[in-house]
Amino acid sequence: MYLKRVSLQKEKLPNHDSYPFSIPVIKTMDQLDVTSNVTFFVGENGSGKSTLLEAIADKCGFNTAGGGRNNYFDVNEAQSVLGDYITLSWMPKVTNGFFLRAETFHHFATHIDSIDGASQAYGGKSLHHQSHGESFLSLFRYRFHQRAIYLLDEPEAALSPQRQLAFLRILYDLSAYGNSQFIIATHSPILLGYPEAIIFSFDDDSIREVAYEDTDHYQITRHFLDNRKRFLHEIFKEE
Repeated sequence: MYLKRVSLQKEKLPNHDSYPFSIPVIKTMDQLDVTSNVTFFVGENGSGKSTLLEAIADKCGFNTAGGGRNNYFDVNEAQSVLGDYITLSWMPKVTNGFFLRAETFHHFATHIDSIDGASQAYGGKSLHHQSHGESFLSLFRYRFHQRAIYLLDEPEAALSPQRQLAFLRILYDLSAYGNSQFIIATHSPILLGYPEAIIFSFDDDSIREVAYEDTDHYQITRHFLDNRKRFLHEIFKEE
């Protein structure tokens, strides 16, 4: 494990009424201790999990539009304001890694196509010439290596349930022996089931560690599958 702690420099924060400093979890955060090679951020949309992940990527020197330290391309609104106000504690520090933003992956794939021969590093085929799910798995299989930190924002966005299971195997191969570290923002109850991962919830205006079975993702999915007809009846009934 490499990244040990994320600290917020509260004394340097500007107006707390401006975004992203107005997000409740940012207002209450002091530091976040990272104690596992695989850490998940969960929470409702707008809870701040992707904002913090992007700030970590910025502090790592990764392209906040998606990519590693040597991927230079621009996407509107890809700058992380919060990155200027956090401190990362390492032991030891690594510079290798990657930041995946599912929403801007198309731009990353275009960037790779613009570099002569770069697609050879992704299985010898342009990422644009693969399905969305195939291109994500090609990234994970061919671009991700040992001794690195990987920050992934909703990697399940392009993955079928079967391919999410395939990704879990890749995650295991890279992290199980302590050579790679992952911090993943996700809504997937499949990915959250990774054994011995630490899950941080960003709901309820604070960041707190939760058990897998206590996440809304697990509970709602399980209750829906066990009671599908009743759930649908409640959702569709007339007011």
